Amino acid sequence: MIRSNAPARSTRDVPVGAGGEPPLASHLVTPRAFYTHHGIYIGNGRIIHYAGLARGLWRAPVEEVSLDCFARGRAIRVRCDRRLFDCGEVVERARSRLGERRYRVLTNNCEHFCAWVLLGECRSRQVERLRAAPRVVSRAVTRMLRQYVGAIATRARLCCHPASLWYT
Repeated sequence: MIRSNAPARSTRDVPVGAGGEPPLASHLVTPRAFYTHHGIYIGNGRIIHYAGLARGLWRAPVEEVSLDCFARGRAIRVRCDRRLFDCGEVVERARSRLGERRYRVLTNNCEHFCAWVLLGECRSRQVERLRAAPRVVSRAVTRMLRQYVGAIATRARLCCHPASLWYT
C-alpha cells in the first residue's frame, strides 16, 4: 500500500473538459436529479461504478462503462480526494468488485464503493448528510418551540402579575 500526497479532505471538484481524459484512478462525480453519482476512472475512456438502481427497481451490478454512459450527458468532475492506494491498486480494487450485486442506497452505494476503492472504508457523505437532516430540523424546531414557550410564559407573567391586575 502506497500513500499518496493528495489533500486530506475532499475540498474541491475539478471539471473534466469536453473530450478530456481524467487522470488514471480518479474519483469521478456527475450530477443526477437528487444526488451525485460516483465512479472510478480506469483509463481508456472507461469507468467502474455501482450502477445501483439505474435500470429501475432492479439492483444493477458494479460495472465497467464508457465516460459517456457514466455521464448521461451531464458534466463530469474529478473529486480531489485523499487516497491510501497508488493508481494501480485503485484500479485493481475497483476491478475486484466487478459484477457485485449488493447495492443498498444507504449502506453500499456508488459513493461507498469509491470510498472503499480509494480509502478502504465504507462511507458516503451524501448518506451522512441525509441522516443528519432530521436531527438538524428537530433541533431547529425545538429551539423555536422553546423561544415561543418562553415568550408566552413571559407574557403570562406580565399579564398575571399583581401590579398589572390592579390596573385592569
